[in-house]
Amino acid sequence: MRIAEIFHSVQGEGLFAGTPSVFVRTTGCNLRCWFCDTPYASIRPEGPRRDWRNVLHEVLGLECEHVVLTGGEPLLQPEVVSLSVALRREGRFLTIETAGTIFRPVEADLMSISPKRSNSLPHEVNRWQQRHERDRDRPDVMAQLMKGSDYQLKFVVDSPADLDDIIGYLKQFPDVGSDKVWLMPQGIRQAELEEKGRWLGPIANELGYQFCPRRQIELFGNIRGT
Repeated sequence: MRIAEIFHSVQGEGLFAGTPSVFVRTTGCNLRCWFCDTPYASIRPEGPRRDWRNVLHEVLGLECEHVVLTGGEPLLQPEVVSLSVALRREGRFLTIETAGTIFRPVEADLMSISPKRSNSLPHEVNRWQQRHERDRDRPDVMAQLMKGSDYQLKFVVDSPADLDDIIGYLKQFPDVGSDKVWLMPQGIRQAELEEKGRWLGPIANELGYQFCPRRQIELFGNIRGT
């Protein structure tokens, strides 16, 4: 499997925000969101190929209960299945962060799914824009991923106009409780996140959803290894 980085930090988003965690960031993504904050794992992929057993050994050596498999898109990597099974057998609490477009029979304690809505479309008109629009919405895959383990749905919100699309999308999944839905402001700078949080937080509360801050940017800025 191709790995961009492995590091110890704190989870910045969602249900376990603030929790010390080991992050395994795979390289490669089947989408091209214009707001991607990890281009070295997607748009300009970096990192060596490593055997999953070698990755497991490094992660276990960091001696942290919570492990996050992220990307890029980790479910592109076939070996992520073996790695997920092994991590849970070693007693790690495993979160897998995915866009919900690919299914693999992974094991996870929490599937952290970030469906990419129409506000994610690449600005440049090219083959990637067409491919992104074709592949970003897979409700069948979403249903499979949510069936296998506990889950949370994280939506990136850039402007208030994005809310109607998200609300409409969730009507496809009537069994998803509002406590599973997190709204996260788009941005990679703290000032930008604070400005959007001022209007997004109250909207999330009004809709019964959760507001998802980005603690990693608040604590460290948008830098690698955090």
